[in-house]
Amino acid sequence: MPYLSGTGSVLRAGAAEQLGVGVPGYAHPLLAPEEWDGLNRPGTPLHWAVLNIDNGPGARPDPHCLEAAGRLHNARERAMHGEAPDDTVRASGGRLLGHLDLAFGSRPFGELISDAQSYLDWYRVGGFYLHHCPAERDGLPAVRRLTGTLTALLADSDSAEGGGHLVLGHDGHPHPGYAEAADQLVTFRGPWTDYRWSQVAEWTAAYEPGRFAHFVHGVPRTHLEEAMRIARWQGAGTIFFTDRDGTRGQSDPFAALPSYWDEFVSRIGPGISE
Repeated sequence: MPYLSGTGSVLRAGAAEQLGVGVPGYAHPLLAPEEWDGLNRPGTPLHWAVLNIDNGPGARPDPHCLEAAGRLHNARERAMHGEAPDDTVRASGGRLLGHLDLAFGSRPFGELISDAQSYLDWYRVGGFYLHHCPAERDGLPAVRRLTGTLTALLADSDSAEGGGHLVLGHDGHPHPGYAEAADQLVTFRGPWTDYRWSQVAEWTAAYEPGRFAHFVHGVPRTHLEEAMRIARWQGAGTIFFTDRDGTRGQSDPFAALPSYWDEFVSRIGPGISE
């Protein structure tokens, strides 16, 4: 399968050691209570989950989101400070990220910073997911300015223990300069029919496993192992696979759990503790 573009052939040795779950954004906690509760279960290999109230933090604090955020913070604290089963992936992750929509570079800088500050003040997020991030070289200076400011805001916040975490949601391979602007890049977001024949940009081989995230919908249960092999080969450290495909009234295939959630997380990390 053509998993690496260009003429090179690079196996991402060790990628499986860091594999964990990133949740690109469940539905509101009132609509997806099982999903939000599941993030707090010991043994879930969670790297981070994105909180998105109204394509951003909303106009005021949402009590249901405050409750969900508090539970995730408490679970992270227990894992990091030895009050949960020893699980290095779970203890190092479990962050809540605020959703910022860059609209491919068209949103004003001040508006984005205002949204970021609201996320920090209300929900004590430990980082940000920058969705619809520009991917071309000419958008890089503005993104660097934004991520530099967000890093400073997180450093001044008491919620980003161990440093904040920034994820750029390109959903494809951007100009390689973006790899130095954030902690992770989402280099694939789309259907299984595209993912199984996807190619990774050769420049990504210069970076350690875990700098990239892949979100794939429409993955049949029978192809879970194949999908994970692709992720490991391409050096993705954070993944979310689901059999939901956006049809039959599903507006967002990532808004709910896949039908095989327990099998999915057990394949990439410690089994769920009942």
